[in-house]
Parts: sequence; C-alpha cells; structure tokens
Amino acid sequence: MTGAFYDGLAGTYDLMFPDWDASMARQAAQLTRFVPAGARVLDCACGIGTQAIGLGMRGYSVVGADLSPVAAHRAGVEASARGVSLPVVAADMRSLPFASGSFDVVVSLDNALPHLLTPDDVLAALREMRRVLRPGGRLVLSTRDYDALRVDRPVSTPPSVGPGRVVWFQLWHWDGDQYELEMFQLHEADSWRVVVGKARYWAITRDELTDLAERAGFGPARWFLSAFYQPLMVAPNG
Repeated sequence: MTGAFYDGLAGTYDLMFPDWDASMARQAAQLTRFVPAGARVLDCACGIGTQAIGLGMRGYSVVGADLSPVAAHRAGVEASARGVSLPVVAADMRSLPFASGSFDVVVSLDNALPHLLTPDDVLAALREMRRVLRPGGRLVLSTRDYDALRVDRPVSTPPSVGPGRVVWFQLWHWDGDQYELEMFQLHEADSWRVVVGKARYWAITRDELTDLAERAGFGPARWFLSAFYQPLMVAPNG
C-alpha cells in the first residue's frame, strides 16, 4: 500500500505547499542546526525531495532513497532543475543499498518511519540506518506528534488549498494504535475532480521510538518539539 500511495502522490505532492520552494528553504534552514556543516547525508525517505533538495541547495552532499521509484525519480529531476546534484535510488529503508559507514547523517523525515507497522520492522529500519552511518554519525528523524494524537484520535484534518486551487484533506480511520489515512485531492477544472489515496501508519509514541532506537544501537536520543514542523528525534550512532 505505501509504495503505491506515494507513486500516485508523486506528481502532485508539491501542490500541498503554498510555495514548495519556500518550504524547502525553510526546512533546510531548520535542519542545519542538527546536520553539521560538510556532512554527507542520506535522506532515506526523500519523497520528491523536499528536504534533500533544500539541504543540497545549502551545500550539503546528499543522496536520496525512497520506497517509491516514481517519487525518487522526480526528486532527481527537481534537484537538477535547481542546479543541485542529488543521486537517487528506489529502496526500502529496511534494506538500504549502501556500504556500511557511508554517511555522516541519516535523515528520515515527514513521518515516513511510522509507515512501518510493527516494532520488528521499525527496528530493522533503524538498524539499517545505523549500519550506513559512520562511527560518531547521527540520525535525524521526525514523526507526527503521536503522543497527543493517540489521546485525541482525530478523524480528519482541516482542508488546505495549494497552488491551482487544489484542496487537500485527510480522513483517519483508527484501529488501536494504528490508523488508515485517506488522502483527498480536489482539483478544480470544468468540474471538481477527486483523487483519493490510502496509506496506513503506526501512531508510535516518542517513548516507543526512543526505546527502539536504543535497541538498534543508537546512543541516547533527544527530542526537539518546536525546532521543526514535526517533533524531531536526534540520536548519535553509538
């Protein structure tokens, strides 16, 4: 379900942002607090490149990987259009096609990790992220604020309007500590055209994710709740 969801979303993902380039620049500026200057970075859930391109434009050497080959390809195209070198590959974060110790920083942002629905799968992904990090490297990861969402259990998100008057909203169907998301896109043309995609998430709490990161071999994790648009976890390699 996850790969198909992002394959279908890759062509319009940028329309969720009022100004995608401005969002890239803003998020990259926020991430520089956690990504040392000169670092070689792997974005292991790069999507169409929102963070990877932004970091590349700030001079970082970035490699992108994503489960969706359609999204990864678009990331490379969009990077090239902005004068940024961004090698990309389609890959599952549980099996990364890179040599051990290849990167100074691994990022997994935009709530990508919670697509993995079991502790074993999350642990497998975290172990792979740690494997491709050099000794002393760093993991930077963001999720939704599931500590609050597990309490509130929202059933929808407010509608937003992107470029071209594309209207976006989500419906959430809860099942224990997981939920299925339906993403609605309403495109204005001669009449409104509706596109719907589905994905599933584990609403993993910060304590649960911290515990799994430590089991994967990372050092003590720190959470930053207001430094990025989602809660951000930073954990050293060992």
